[in-house]
Amino acid sequence: MSGGVDSSVAALLLREQGHEVVGISMQLHDQTEGAGPAFGRCCALDDLHDAKAVAGRLGIPHYVVNLERSFHDGVIAPFVRDYLEGRTPVPCSRCNTEVKFQSLVDKTRALGIEHVATGHYARVEGDPVTGRPRLLKGRDRRKDQSYFLFGLTPEQLARAVFPVGELTKEEVRRLASAHGLPTADKAESQEICFVPDDDYAGFVERQSPDADRAGPIVDAEGHELGRHRGIHRFTVGQRRGLGLSSTRPLYVLAVLPASRTVVVGEAERLDSPGLLARDVNWLSVEPPRASVRASVKIRYRAAEAASTLRPRADGRVEVRFDAPQRAVTPGQAAVFYDGEVCLGGGWIESALG
Repeated sequence: MSGGVDSSVAALLLREQGHEVVGISMQLHDQTEGAGPAFGRCCALDDLHDAKAVAGRLGIPHYVVNLERSFHDGVIAPFVRDYLEGRTPVPCSRCNTEVKFQSLVDKTRALGIEHVATGHYARVEGDPVTGRPRLLKGRDRRKDQSYFLFGLTPEQLARAVFPVGELTKEEVRRLASAHGLPTADKAESQEICFVPDDDYAGFVERQSPDADRAGPIVDAEGHELGRHRGIHRFTVGQRRGLGLSSTRPLYVLAVLPASRTVVVGEAERLDSPGLLARDVNWLSVEPPRASVRASVKIRYRAAEAASTLRPRADGRVEVRFDAPQRAVTPGQAAVFYDGEVCLGGGWIESALG
């Protein structure tokens, strides 16, 4: 229970279905007054109070589980490392995999809890032929969050329950209001919880030792156009904040960590015919031995792109788009779909030329 309306209604629905429900909230940082980082929404102190209030309203027990170490090692440290190495991370995906469905499942198993339910807009069903659990998109396509869950293992997915996956956001709020839940009208958080001011660069700099991170900004031909204060301040496709004067719009085409170089150029140079994905996780199907067709999302808000997936012997997957896609960004997730079914996904290593 994160203290938001979605997880509140998830608990409500499970209780109404007759399940024995226990509310669990995650403490992800030091809650001591004046100590620790200033986190934003999702498991901040106010949110833990809201979750406790909802549990009281529903008449279910509520516990706070300390997952600070898991959150730091599984989410914050990779977030900082990715930015310093020229990638643009997706911390919510890592939080789901490394914290909610790894550390939390391990801890709740010790309490005799069989399933972990969350407020994600996603669904789980068994394959009609094999019985293998499959991850499906949420019914509310505007809120579908299957993209952030691609990294789960089949075992974790088998223990997962997504009670609001069949509902729209409007239906969730109506249920919360009808049952007098204190989170019914609570606004959604739009920022990453541990960077509430959206200053990713400042967060990275505070988390990592002082170092000279300056480097050149060059055009596609290698001509230096200016200097920058660190590659962690740039992401592929970025237009604003380049600190350059130009008669034409320039975008970040690539970030090269070895030389601390940022490459910029015209928008049409952002188009790519494909990508290479690493650390690929096949969730709803067995790993394919040959090429398969799938739709691929290269970022959460991107439209799916019809593609051919070619597995490599080293576990990576080469994705070739039917039509070029813009701003393929290392560090983001490439998630594979077959209709409503999330097949799995991996982390974008590089765009293909």
